[in-house]
Amino acid sequence: MTKGLILLADDDRSIRTVLTHAFMRAGYDVKATGNAATLWRWVKDGLGDLVVTDVVMPDESGLDLLPRIRKARPGLRVIVVSGQNTLMTAIRATERGAFEYFPKPFDMRELLAVVERAVAEPMPASTDARPHEPEEDRLPLKGRSPAMQEVYRMLARLMGTDLTVLISGESGVGKELAARALHDFGARRHAPFVAINMAAIPRELIESELFGHERGAFTGASSRAAGRFEQAEGGTLFLDEIGDMPHDAQTRLLRVLQQGEYVPVGGAVPIKSNVRIISATHRDLRQAVRQGAFREDLFYRLNVVPVRLPPLRERKEDIPELVAHFLIDAEKEGLPRRSISEPALAALKEHSWPGNVRELENLVQRIVVMASDEIIGERAVRDILAEHVGQSGGSAEADPRLDPAARSLDELVDAYLSRYFAELGGRLPPAGLYNRILEQVEGPLIAHMLTAVDGNQVRAAESLGINRNTLRKKIRTLGVPMMRGIGRAAR
Repeated sequence: MTKGLILLADDDRSIRTVLTHAFMRAGYDVKATGNAATLWRWVKDGLGDLVVTDVVMPDESGLDLLPRIRKARPGLRVIVVSGQNTLMTAIRATERGAFEYFPKPFDMRELLAVVERAVAEPMPASTDARPHEPEEDRLPLKGRSPAMQEVYRMLARLMGTDLTVLISGESGVGKELAARALHDFGARRHAPFVAINMAAIPRELIESELFGHERGAFTGASSRAAGRFEQAEGGTLFLDEIGDMPHDAQTRLLRVLQQGEYVPVGGAVPIKSNVRIISATHRDLRQAVRQGAFREDLFYRLNVVPVRLPPLRERKEDIPELVAHFLIDAEKEGLPRRSISEPALAALKEHSWPGNVRELENLVQRIVVMASDEIIGERAVRDILAEHVGQSGGSAEADPRLDPAARSLDELVDAYLSRYFAELGGRLPPAGLYNRILEQVEGPLIAHMLTAVDGNQVRAAESLGINRNTLRKKIRTLGVPMMRGIGRAAR
């Protein structure tokens, strides 16, 4: 007895043959074709328990056929496979009702597992493909590497949901671009997208920035001001560098996520909140939770769906496409038209890219300005790279951000500040930077010391060389949680 009949459509005969044999070995009957018209005829005739279709076929796109299949037979699952491998392909497949999307080449075992699940679970008849077709030129993320394919599949699955997402990745990988993609192609796309960098706001202003304030709430509050939650009402609030949020502000944010309402600074009446929260961090928040620098309950509220963006060194095969994109952008900004040679691209692939895609973009703009030839050659690239590496203090292998155990604290701080000021793009940081930097060092230091002495504040103060009352004040003002019985064994 067979498990069911699979309708298979793929323009590539070799792929059809491989898939047919694999499905038959797994116990399915298979009807295979190389065009969309035959597939559509089978579907209209009521054949098949599952459709597996490619996107590109000689007579019609499998994606264009999908809505008709869904309308004619709402309970029929459709799995889309494609060699186009872009974020838009994944989005369109998901928007039009595909059960799953697989970029080529795919893992046959994973495909068979999804096929079995698709046949076993009937499709709800009420599911409709969403209207509005996004355009290719609006794609925020570039690259077709295997590492990015996993990101695309995850983002596509999240487009039609309102789930809270935590995006992690090194500085410069494009975390805000991923957040904007979730908003721009999601159900809230017609509402505001509001971004706020938690690391760039003075500690004493964070609550006002997030929740707004009433007139007279504090010195200088001469009028009412709407916070970011109010500005993003009905849309998406993107909390960048959430790992840098002070502990007391974390408590306020947690309360909003739990209760769905907030009170402006100086206000008395709660305001209902209807926003989707997407947060991002370059820090290891799990480690921050263990160190007491980040609330565990808030972490789990934010980390409903984790999405990791890979660093550029894990997707170097995307460099040619990224470079081509940045060259077009440079031309749009009034810079000379340039193309790049294959040896020059090879030289770019050899670089370690500690600054990730942002570093690549800046470097391409610099090369366009400095290079005199219309076709950028290998020598021009290597000269700029040598100068760039010299200014940044070495390669990624020597970058203290990538190997903290091998560097001293002052070098780590220097690397952090270099990156911080570089990201400001020539602008001055908000007032209060000195105290913010000290707090970022003091908080983890005190948390680690309290852990080491099992929460004994007397011993912690002695080891730190500060007064006990001073320690108590810093624990309170920095929001360092009390820790007992979780350090080393009693001595």
